[in-house]
Amino acid sequence: MKLVKRAQAPTPKFFKVLRNVGLVLAAVGGTILAAPIALPVLVTSVGGYLVVAGGVASAVSQLTTIGDNANK
Repeated sequence: MKLVKRAQAPTPKFFKVLRNVGLVLAAVGGTILAAPIALPVLVTSVGGYLVVAGGVASAVSQLTTIGDNANK
């Protein structure tokens, strides 16, 4: 299955929820990184990890489809 068709295919309910959680994590991490005040290094590191983890979770969840046939 091509990437574009896979992204447009229906997504299972669990992975829709996981995608939304990933988007929220990425948004929180982005907010931490874009804070107008100086934050401790630990906090900005956690923000970076949240952005990466949220982005990966969202991307993988979006590309999971219903009725995928692995034998093709």
